[in-house]
Amino acid sequence: MGGMSLPQPHCAAEQVAAARAAQPAWAAVPLRRRLDAVRRLRHLLADRADDLCAAVAADVGKSAEETLAADLLPLAAACRFLERRAAAVLRPRRVSRWLRPLWLWGQSDTVHRRPRGVVGVIGTWNYPLFLGGVQMAQALVAGNAVAWKPSELSAAGGELLHRLFVDAGFPPDAVRRLPATREAGPELAEADVDHVVFTGSADVGRRLARRLGERLVSSTLELSGCDALFVLDDADVALAARAAWSGALLNRGQTCLAVRRAVVQRPVYDAFCAALAAQTGDAAPRRLALPSQAEQAERLVRAALEQGGRLLTPPPAAAAGAWPPTVVADARPDMALCREASFAPLLAVLPCDGDADALAAADERCPYALGASVFTRRPARAEALAARLRAGAVAVNDVIAPAAHPATPFGGRGDSGWGSTQGEEGLLEMTVPQVVSVRGGSFRPHYDLISPERAAAHGELLRGLLESAHAPTLWRRLRGWRRLLRAMWRGAGSKGEPGASATGGESSGR
Repeated sequence: MGGMSLPQPHCAAEQVAAARAAQPAWAAVPLRRRLDAVRRLRHLLADRADDLCAAVAADVGKSAEETLAADLLPLAAACRFLERRAAAVLRPRRVSRWLRPLWLWGQSDTVHRRPRGVVGVIGTWNYPLFLGGVQMAQALVAGNAVAWKPSELSAAGGELLHRLFVDAGFPPDAVRRLPATREAGPELAEADVDHVVFTGSADVGRRLARRLGERLVSSTLELSGCDALFVLDDADVALAARAAWSGALLNRGQTCLAVRRAVVQRPVYDAFCAALAAQTGDAAPRRLALPSQAEQAERLVRAALEQGGRLLTPPPAAAAGAWPPTVVADARPDMALCREASFAPLLAVLPCDGDADALAAADERCPYALGASVFTRRPARAEALAARLRAGAVAVNDVIAPAAHPATPFGGRGDSGWGSTQGEEGLLEMTVPQVVSVRGGSFRPHYDLISPERAAAHGELLRGLLESAHAPTLWRRLRGWRRLLRAMWRGAGSKGEPGASATGGESSGR
C-alpha cells in the first residue's frame, strides 16, 4: 500500500459526502494524470493477480483460471482501452459552422463532457472484479468521484480491488468503499448521489429505478438475461452444441449472458440434440452462490417436464445449494424455463421452423433482451436476423466472450435494464453534455421579440429566414432570399428605427 491509509467504511451518507467534497479537485486533475492512474491499475492487476484470484475464490469459490479469464483479462483490457481512447472520447467537440442556422450568425458552439459528480456503483458477486472495476474506472476517468458498494458475497475481493485503485493513485476520498452488506445498497440509493450504476436482478433493479426516479437521479441498470442461441439450418452443428453447453455452464451458470435457450431449426434439431447430449458427460452438481438458485432451478425443470419437455441429461436433484447441469429438450416458449432469469446451469432446447419462427419463439413472452447468439455459415443471414432482435449484443458463431470487447458497449433492453457500461458509450454515460455558445458582434434581433412594436418590424426578416432555408421549391426559396435581403436593406436604411438592429448595430445611414 505504500503507507497510504484507506478510508474505513461508514454509513453511505458520510461516504458520499466525503466523495462529493473530493470530486471537484479530482475533476480538475488533467486527464493525462487520471489516465496515469489507470495505467498503474492495469499493472497492479498483473502484479497482484494471485492475491485477487485467492480473494475471489474465498468469496464465491471461483477457480483461478475463471477469474483470470473472465475478470482480470477483460478488466485489464478495459483499462488499456481507456488509456488509448478516453482523451479522444472526452475531448471538447466544436460544432461545425456549416451546421449553424443563418439566424445564429456570429455564434460558435463547443460541446463539453462534464462529470456527473458522485457516481454510486452497486457491485455484483458473479464477476466482482471485471464489472465493478470497469464501472469505477470509467466513472473516475470521466472526473467523477465514486461511492462503491461491493456485493455482500464478494467482500474480500471488493476490499482488495478498492485497495488497488488507491495504490494506483486514485485519491482515497474520490473512490470510497461502502460496507459489503445488503443494507448498504439501499442506503447508497438514498444518499446524495448524482448517478447510480447497478448490476443485479431485474426485481431489485426495478425497485431501485422507481426510487431513483422519484428523486430524479439517473441510473445505469445492468440486469438479468435469458439469452437465446439460434441454430440455423446451415450451422456448424457440432460447434453450436459446444457453444450452447459451455455458454450454459460458464461460472456454473451464474452469468447474466449465459445461454438459457437454444432455438434450433428443425432440419438440424435432432443432430443438435445428439451433439449436445454428447457434451454432457460431466454433469456433476455445481455449487451455487445462493441456495435459492438451486431451488428455482428445481422448480423450473420440474414444471418443464410436466409440460412435455424431456431431459438430455440425467435426472437432476438439488442438494445443499448445488445443482447439476441440466438440458431440457422439446421446450416451448411459454414454459417458465424459457421466460425467467435464472442463475444455474440450465438450458432449454426449442425447435422452430424458419428464421421468422425462430424470432417468434425467442421473443414470445420473454421480457429479457440482454444478449443473443446466431450460428450459421452465412454471416449476412445472421446480421439480418440480428437487426430484428431486441438484444443489446448479438454474437455470430460464438457466445459470451465477444461481449467483453473493451471498445464495445454493453447493456440490455426490457427487463434487462438500460444504459451502457463499457466502451465509448459507457464512458460517455459517466458524463453529461454541456454546450458553451459564444456570440460575437451585436446582432441580436431576438431581443426585440419581447416588444410587440419592435417585433413587428422584424416580421419580414423572420419570414425571409424561414422561406430562404426551408421552403419546398427553389422558386420559393429564392423569394425568401429576396424578402430577407429587402428586410435587411430596409433595416440598414432606417436610422433609429427598430429594424436597424437587423444589421448588427446602430444604422450608420449608409
